[in-house]
Parts: sequence; structure tokens; C-alpha cells
Amino acid sequence: MMNTLLTAFLQAGPPIDMADNFRADGKIYVVVAIIAIIFIGISAYLIHLDRKISRIEAGVTKPSQDQAP
Repeated sequence: MMNTLLTAFLQAGPPIDMADNFRADGKIYVVVAIIAIIFIGISAYLIHLDRKISRIEAGVTKPSQDQAP
């Protein structure tokens, strides 16, 4: 087990320069903000779509229940 952890640690490689540059310039916050905005937008769209589908489903199932054979 220790050998596996040591091998994984040694193969980690050098740090990513682009991420370090973003952190140094303060642009990492811009990247995080954009990702958060995209995530919030997709979540809001899915919630809106779910409510819309629920209203359509309620409209479709309600008339069929009112009709008596």
C-alpha cells in the first residue's frame, strides 16, 4: 500500500503553470465566478423547465380524471 502511494506521489508531475499564473494575477476568481454563473444559470433553467413540465402534466392528467365512463 505504501509503495502504491509513493508511486502515485512520484508520478504527480510538475505543477501546472497556467493555474499558478491565474492565481498570481487574481484571474482565478474570474474563472470561478464565470463557472458559478454558468452553474446557476443551468440550475435556474432546469427548475423553470421542471415547473413548466409539471404544469403541463397536471393539465393533461386532470381532464382525463374528470371524465367518467
